[in-house]
Amino acid sequence: MATAPAAAESKPQAQAAGARKVVDEVSGWLRVFDDGSVDRTWTGPPEALPLMEPVPPYAEPRDGHTLHDLPGEPNLRVYLPEVANGGERLPVVVHLHGGGFCISHPSWLMYHHFYSRLACAVPAAVVSVELPLAPERRLPAHIDTAVAALRRLRSIALSSSADGGGNDPAVKLLREAVDVSRVFLVGDSSGANLVHFVAARVCDNDDDSDNWAPLRVAGGVPIHPGFVRAERSRSELEAKADSVFFTLDMLDKFNAMALPAGATREHPFTCPMGPQAPPLESVPLPPMLVAVGENDLVRDTNLEYCDALRDAGKDVEVLLSRGMSHAFYLNKFAVDMDPATGERTQELIDAITSFIARH
Repeated sequence: MATAPAAAESKPQAQAAGARKVVDEVSGWLRVFDDGSVDRTWTGPPEALPLMEPVPPYAEPRDGHTLHDLPGEPNLRVYLPEVANGGERLPVVVHLHGGGFCISHPSWLMYHHFYSRLACAVPAAVVSVELPLAPERRLPAHIDTAVAALRRLRSIALSSSADGGGNDPAVKLLREAVDVSRVFLVGDSSGANLVHFVAARVCDNDDDSDNWAPLRVAGGVPIHPGFVRAERSRSELEAKADSVFFTLDMLDKFNAMALPAGATREHPFTCPMGPQAPPLESVPLPPMLVAVGENDLVRDTNLEYCDALRDAGKDVEVLLSRGMSHAFYLNKFAVDMDPATGERTQELIDAITSFIARH
């Protein structure tokens, strides 16, 4: 599996960067140079760095699960709870990471602490997908990669060692442990945007959906999706960003870097309930559980999306996390040390667990 972005730039790279000109920048996160190269060396508060530390895989159980990397097209990271060794086959949670389509990696501690816990709570196999990053690769590359991950998962489920399924122990464990007729897409922030579009593509009866059998997307869980309008929402104007992991500057610049050239914030990829998007009545979607943070900058557009789904006759549930901001549950230190954050995180895990059990 490709390694996560380095926490610090090597000396030769830093020297080379001096000869280039910065043409765009997202404070703390990335710099785009005039030669098209991108530097994602973290330059913000050092206390945020531990959350971006990559967690290596381990085949020996820890806290009730094992962790495996499956290199390929695309790279996958797999959490398997120990119950996978016997009993009924497990549902599959396919995790699509956030980061404004421009940053982050599924090996980061911020994802690890939540999805390892979720794997054991459900229990389910959690398969995290390494997504491409903009501006090097703009949308819909991220959607295409997530769909390719589902194709790879289906191929693993249908394969055997005898027919080329591979001898990787992790592949064998995954093949024998999971039920691909119960796949649940879970994404945070920009990854939550992807849940909508990937689910729509896989559930589209006009797009050779029969070719997906036995894989079936049974539900979607967009967590704090990065949906926006061209005009600022009230929550964007009034809510205060309390984390370096989500600010209005990041929201605006990452969208500009990731959307197709010339697109505005009303593009369907960031506004599926807007006039440029297909009518939601025509979009095939599985049951959805949408998680919304009460203090999130994009709370209002999240709730507008939920209302639009209901108006279109879709099966949608909403979990509103009181007093919480964007992606609060990924901050392991707040989860461990702040009782309110810990409680809201447990509520989110319980809601996802219940949703999966009912579908």
